[in-house]
Amino acid sequence: MEIYRVQDKIISWQKIERTLQKALQLRTRGFSQQEVADRLQIDRTFISRLETIGEIRKGQSIAFIGFPIANKDEIQTLLEKAGVEFIMIMSEQERLDFVNLRSGKELMNEMMDLIAQVRAYTTVILVGSDERLRLLEGILDAQIISIEIGESPITEDKWLEPTLLQKALRSVKNAR
Repeated sequence: MEIYRVQDKIISWQKIERTLQKALQLRTRGFSQQEVADRLQIDRTFISRLETIGEIRKGQSIAFIGFPIANKDEIQTLLEKAGVEFIMIMSEQERLDFVNLRSGKELMNEMMDLIAQVRAYTTVILVGSDERLRLLEGILDAQIISIEIGESPITEDKWLEPTLLQKALRSVKNAR
């Protein structure tokens, strides 16, 4: 535990860090600065300054989740060139390995972590089966663009037409 002494105060860095993380998590979930300040019992202007200090850029952030994709490398390159910040593309074998090579506890923890990460993005492009898309749309709290590549269950890699993805990316960028 990192402790700092400032005059007659003892300050915990961990407590500061937890409060900052909670503030940013609440803000990314759509709470107003005032709501976050009230919940955490801190000043609203501190929330504003915190966001200004950490701001990298303004505007929408984009995540992509797609599986099972046959042309992974091509799609990965397209997404990277478009500036997509979070990319998760899997073939059917990678998806099966992701599930089968983890214990139930490990899988649950990793899925919860991934959901938390993706919920921080304003727009999520999803590619998958009809059922997977409905499931993910219900879990994620973002603008969702869904591209269905087949009926569930999909048991083999599917080709994702790059022009469909480019069209989706253009619609997001035009909405900015």
